[in-house]
Amino acid sequence: MSYDIIVVGSGPGGYVAAIRASQLGLKTAVVEKESLGGICLNWGCIPTKALLKSANVFEYINHAADYGITVKDSKADFGAMVDRSRGVADGMSKGVQFLMKKNKIDILMGTGTIMPGKKVSVSDDAGKTTEHSADKAVIIATGARSRQLPNIPQDGKKVIGYRQAMTLKDMPKKMVIVGSGAIGVEFAYFYNAIGTEVTIVEYAPTIVPIEDKDVSKELTKSFKKSGIKVMTDSSVESVDTSGKGCVVSIKTKKGEEKIECDIVLSAVGIEANIENIGLEDVGIVTDKGRIIVGDYYQTNIPGYYAIGDILPNAALAHVASAEGIICVEKIAGQNPDPLDYGNIPGCTYSSPEVASVGMTEVQAQEAGFDLKIGKFPFSASGKASAAGAKEGFVKLVFDAKYGELLGAHMIGANVTEMIAEIVAIRKLEITGHELIKTVHPHPTMSEAIMEAAAAAYGEVIHL
Repeated sequence: MSYDIIVVGSGPGGYVAAIRASQLGLKTAVVEKESLGGICLNWGCIPTKALLKSANVFEYINHAADYGITVKDSKADFGAMVDRSRGVADGMSKGVQFLMKKNKIDILMGTGTIMPGKKVSVSDDAGKTTEHSADKAVIIATGARSRQLPNIPQDGKKVIGYRQAMTLKDMPKKMVIVGSGAIGVEFAYFYNAIGTEVTIVEYAPTIVPIEDKDVSKELTKSFKKSGIKVMTDSSVESVDTSGKGCVVSIKTKKGEEKIECDIVLSAVGIEANIENIGLEDVGIVTDKGRIIVGDYYQTNIPGYYAIGDILPNAALAHVASAEGIICVEKIAGQNPDPLDYGNIPGCTYSSPEVASVGMTEVQAQEAGFDLKIGKFPFSASGKASAAGAKEGFVKLVFDAKYGELLGAHMIGANVTEMIAEIVAIRKLEITGHELIKTVHPHPTMSEAIMEAAAAAYGEVIHL
């Protein structure tokens, strides 16, 4: 078959690119070897949020007395939580299938290999191989997988990655989580909330190390309060799986420590799926395991583009989707603006949630800015008090000279729903004074954004 565009991979980059291409009148096909929606819909963003919601509901029930409600004999049904999560993922994948049909996009099920001449071969499970050509472009969107450390090999049973963490048959009594990025802390919250004894081991001096130092400190305090053991400035040297469980050897500043557990979850990042997909045959340049592209995702070989986690950018679903849209619009002859990677929000769905965009306080200082810092705690928020969610704060970092909002850092209930306001503010270049004068509804958690801006300029009312 011949198409205008062939997209290899149907994750949030690939399927979004395909839909936008179809909207622009381009005959489009998507190659997928497993499930429509890719890792995000099937094994990442969506099913993990379903698990986290189950944990959140369980916590509400356990603290029902705080809200004047008596509940007896509640317990976590681990298997039912997992089943619900898988059901949500399946439903979302079927939703993508509907969108493909609605937009008249062909789905080519099988493993895709790119070839010279803007061609893609597709091998299905039965071993049948078909060859397809693209008149305009081949877009590579093959995503990423769990990164494996040489000293912590994953066996899928005792030492696992995020996929196995979502589908364990039995709830572990003790778990060690290696790494405290978004994946690590989200699973730490989930398993701790339903009764697993959790230890986080982080090589950096703070957990969620890419976040602002105050956010890291607050999340650490919250996790320790909930019973999670947090070990920073530490590294897992080895895992002995010869016995019934695991014996984890951890190097700390005080020396080596051994911890026994049932499961070790390796959450030390991801690596791109770029092996054995034909890059070498086509001549596409890579560096440090990522494909190198221009502003509009063109590789070094004309007619071949790449988007998503296979690039040296933030490996986030919303980034991949934005890249896919920009890429396709450029191919179609439009003139989209290049993506501003300095204004990409990041969200972590633990409890409390974490959300941020732009520079941290330290990054802004190192960049030479004279700063105004505004911080407003949710303990001073009427809505947060009424909701019983007083943990956390909003912290805003302004350039003192021009009032530009350089960065925003939030931790607390529902902050992942609040961060989009900051992204829009930064895109529209709204100043601190303009933000203060932007009337926010009362009572809401989002009032904390206005109050934090006011705090930066000495005008805060409720603190």
